[in-house]
Amino acid sequence: MPVLLAAFLFVVLLASGSRGGGADRTILAGVAASQLFNALTSYIVSTSANAQQARDVMFWLLGSFGGVRWPEFQLVLVVVLIGFGICMYYARALDAFAFGDDAASSLGISVGRVRVILFGVTAMMTATIVSMVGSIGFVGLVVPHAARFIVGPLHLRLLPACVAAGAIFMVLADIVSRVILPQQILPIGVVTALIGVPFFSVILYRARRAA
Repeated sequence: MPVLLAAFLFVVLLASGSRGGGADRTILAGVAASQLFNALTSYIVSTSANAQQARDVMFWLLGSFGGVRWPEFQLVLVVVLIGFGICMYYARALDAFAFGDDAASSLGISVGRVRVILFGVTAMMTATIVSMVGSIGFVGLVVPHAARFIVGPLHLRLLPACVAAGAIFMVLADIVSRVILPQQILPIGVVTALIGVPFFSVILYRARRAA
């Protein structure tokens, strides 16, 4: 929990460092925080664990559903449902954020307060899930874009679509990780990266051409 709080505060401070930073600043702050805490994790693992423990930690960091039991699932379900409800409550504010902080402020939205609440809620949900299954990359980059293509940009429809599409995507990725190699289970993060990198590259290429 102290590490989660430190990462959360680090992202908030960087993302709110200048007025009007918007989503780009938030993404860059998240990348910086990710690199910093990944480096700290690697240092701790390499200096305080034996070879087998280091292998187990690295496998967990790439994600696995193998160790999840029903009590853990029930905890995750409660946290995710509460967090999802809060996000749905602020769906219209998220729509306003798409036009920038100034536009959101002109619509009467307390940008700083709403941003901190949503950061805190998403950090809580992410930390709870990651503590159970490890870190699984590219889900948050691929699924929202695919869902937005299907249901449009309005968050009242987009958020439920992301939940459904994300669940389907993770189940399929888990199946692939178990059958792609005989007698061996791959970390789910390997499968999501193999799918996510080409998908995200296409998105970036199309966005560049549109600009």
